[in-house]
Amino acid sequence: MRNLLLGALALLISGCAPGFRYTDAPPLPFEEIDYGFPVQTALTTPTLAYIDQGAGPETLLLVHGLAANAGFWRYNIPELARHYRVIAVDLPGYGKSSKATWYPYSMSFYAASLARLVEELELGPVTVVGHSMGGQIAMTMALRHPESVSRLVLAAPAGIEGFRPGEGEWLRNALTIQGIRTVPEDGIRRNLSLNFYAWSDEWEWMVEERARMARADDFDQFAHAVVQSVGAMLDEPTTPFLERVTHPAVIIYGRYDHLIPNPYLHPGWASAVFREGAERLPGATLVEIPDAGHMLMIERPEAFNTATLEWLQTAR
Repeated sequence: MRNLLLGALALLISGCAPGFRYTDAPPLPFEEIDYGFPVQTALTTPTLAYIDQGAGPETLLLVHGLAANAGFWRYNIPELARHYRVIAVDLPGYGKSSKATWYPYSMSFYAASLARLVEELELGPVTVVGHSMGGQIAMTMALRHPESVSRLVLAAPAGIEGFRPGEGEWLRNALTIQGIRTVPEDGIRRNLSLNFYAWSDEWEWMVEERARMARADDFDQFAHAVVQSVGAMLDEPTTPFLERVTHPAVIIYGRYDHLIPNPYLHPGWASAVFREGAERLPGATLVEIPDAGHMLMIERPEAFNTATLEWLQTAR
């Protein structure tokens, strides 16, 4: 989990190629981040921003992880949208969605916001595709709003690995708004490498986005949401309730996920954590993607898309 937080920090801080710093470029307001797709909004208090692509009787609701946004699904949306309607959402406090320090930013708050979006857009029960923290939110949504969910695609999900109270308090104190704001650029690629089996310059957009975004006017509100999200994952764990998630589910993970399990508190392999999760989730399927880390949907998008589509076809 500490590595999960460090990986999240990597997505918050900035980096640069030799001789150039993104801090020399203009600030990047959240509303100007380019996801590669048109963005719409729905609801109020909070307003949710979302990408809407594809068509069909079934809808996939894509939910990003800690410190991310809807744009992190850019390598998956085109292929998934060939078969389904795809909604990729910015969670409250993230991306282009509303940010406010008085939002609770709990797992149940996120799940309720997504259930409201499903109702507002008249989507009917949706397949929730959640990455990392988004996976824990997906399971929370299935537990608290089962009528809004048809199936679960859990990509390297949080909420399966458990933490004792003492471990949780240590993790809760590992991330602060000040720390998010002041981490230097030169650490980004070192930290980002925790999220990938092998880092590539192809993903330099994450570096630029985070570096310039850090000087946006509402960055501290975003950082507040991230800090609160860490506490929320600890305060509303899904680990004890996996057997109660009765929706069809698949867990897709990268063989070389170095963030789950926590290598300091729970040394071991991701396969052990996710195998236990698949055994406890009634009737769940487990898919491992070789040569992929925690950001499997970015690092190996073709494999992730194929695994997702094949499972959806067999789990009707």
